[in-house]
Amino acid sequence: MITLYRLRFLLTSHGFKYASKFISNGQLLNLVLLPCFASGKAVSSYRKDIHGVSHRKAVKVHLTLNSFSTVTVNRLCWKCGSSAELFFCPSCNMIQPPDDKTNYFDILKCEQTFSLDTQELQKRYVELQRAVHPDNFSQKSLKEQEYSEEQSALVNKAYRTLQKPLSRAVYMLKLRGVLLEEGTDATADPAFLLEIMEINESLAETCSQDEVSAIGRSVREKLKDLTERMNSSLNKGDLLTAKELLAQMKYFTNIEEKATVDQIQHFIRNCLNGCLTSTPQPASRITPQASCRDVLWTGSGYHY
Repeated sequence: MITLYRLRFLLTSHGFKYASKFISNGQLLNLVLLPCFASGKAVSSYRKDIHGVSHRKAVKVHLTLNSFSTVTVNRLCWKCGSSAELFFCPSCNMIQPPDDKTNYFDILKCEQTFSLDTQELQKRYVELQRAVHPDNFSQKSLKEQEYSEEQSALVNKAYRTLQKPLSRAVYMLKLRGVLLEEGTDATADPAFLLEIMEINESLAETCSQDEVSAIGRSVREKLKDLTERMNSSLNKGDLLTAKELLAQMKYFTNIEEKATVDQIQHFIRNCLNGCLTSTPQPASRITPQASCRDVLWTGSGYHY
């Protein structure tokens, strides 16, 4: 086994020159980077058995140190045996099986930061889906079709996770070994829980669309503030504070979703009330400038 001292030496620019001297014939190479709790970097590990390697031949271990402080070891293409990238083999252009150990930021080639550019994220997502979508492999081999479906599903999952602040925060804390336990009410601030309860009661009791809209705006402002504080905490490596903020974000996100549903229900209810209390309009009298109640009437009945 390679000692921690030798591992550190190998990961220096000077140590790469002498990497082959530390790996003997038939030796097990096990590279594991422990997470840096101060900076909260991701953990990436790779393990590979080396058998029958002549000591005269250089052992080629391709390590890429990127801005996320992870170690990525190139894998071999299942078809031609050449060094393959994450999605395709540059030699034979064959689609590759997904690597479940690759984090979502690397999959979508974006910086591992909470305040990422969602427009660039969406752009990269669209580009990847155009390349790996199963429709492009309908005439290919069964293995290529299988890998395409798996890669497309993984890209979808990565995008859905990183797209929204809440799921992004959960994932980033998970990468740093921090999980949000179930039943966090017991450790939450009583004053905060009281605030949440009052907002929920107001939302449940109101019959006014304007009041629902006001609650939604207030909650969105709170989420905006929490998002900024979450970004600051993650940048500082303050995982304890980030975990507390994440719990609050979950509560307010839940209320925001309820407010959105209530607004839709109020809109539909108002439309129906307007339709039922007015004279129906035949379909021939509907114009682009028609009101909500006019559009809902088509001459044969109400459609909504």
